Amino acid sequence: MADHTTLPHRFFLSISLLSILAVSQPDLTKELVSLRSSSESGVIRLTDDTVSKFITSVSTPRPYSLIIFFNSIDLNSNPLQEFRREFAFVSASFIANNNNRSDVANKVFFCEIDESSDSEAFGLFGIQFLPQICLVDPLMENLQDKTGRMEEEDVDGTAESVVEFIESRTNLTVGPLHRPPLLSKTQISVIVALIAISTPFLIKKVLKGETVLHNSRVWLFCTVLVYFFSVSGTMHNIIKGMPMFVRDHEDSNKLVFFYKGENFQLGAEGLSVGLLYNVVGLLLAYVTNALVRVRSVSGQRVFMMLAMVVSLLAVKKVVYLNSWKTGYEIQTYWPSSWH
Repeated sequence: MADHTTLPHRFFLSISLLSILAVSQPDLTKELVSLRSSSESGVIRLTDDTVSKFITSVSTPRPYSLIIFFNSIDLNSNPLQEFRREFAFVSASFIANNNNRSDVANKVFFCEIDESSDSEAFGLFGIQFLPQICLVDPLMENLQDKTGRMEEEDVDGTAESVVEFIESRTNLTVGPLHRPPLLSKTQISVIVALIAISTPFLIKKVLKGETVLHNSRVWLFCTVLVYFFSVSGTMHNIIKGMPMFVRDHEDSNKLVFFYKGENFQLGAEGLSVGLLYNVVGLLLAYVTNALVRVRSVSGQRVFMMLAMVVSLLAVKKVVYLNSWKTGYEIQTYWPSSWH
């Protein structure tokens, strides 16, 4: 792990040199302030051109520092975009807390580089994993220097981790985080009014046994839904934050729903297999509970054959997908008496 003890000293050393060399630097700070003010959260979107303009083409020490969040829209990753929103909270909070201190607010700018649209700028930093945050201080020349980056084990997707990273590397104080409330005052008032109005009617329905919870078909539907979520790996997708699909690396216009390899599973894969399991389960439930009540023997036989064919095709498709994904082939062994 890199030694970070000298980073705050390096940061303030670079700041002290700014007044000496500011006359030889182009006045880019005002332009950064303008770009920041045009962003809702204060996060500046850096492109291939602006990275050259504000970083690589500016001699050190620069009159500012940049805290860059590296993103990729093509990954379609919910945890990555959630961390991006947390990063925006930190940016907006820093600006709000230092609104009257331009000497601090105009020395540090929050930025973002998206690999999907600005791959050249993204490649200059040699990023190996996402999400990643990097501090480009006024003295940094080698953009692939890892001493200014957040350690992989410190990336937990929260705004608090971003604050800790900034304050440990710069000795600046971000201040309290200003998160937007989940519900506005108007929304809360409307919800309270609806609850107050509907409560008497709900009590009357409950006493008469006319609620949705008294309907056996609703419980049947919920049972099927729970079974579907169980066999489709929905909880795995929620816990791991797995995307439903990703974009093809070779052709960004194509979407990939099935990923070959046993170390990674997309949400669409689990839903597809879960649907096939559901088809077989529902057919089995119908055959054992409803078909036996049909009086027509010929009708029973026709539906039984149809259910067997559909179930066989569904199971065959699941086995094929498993073999394609893992490379494991299921061997068939016939009884020795059949030879």
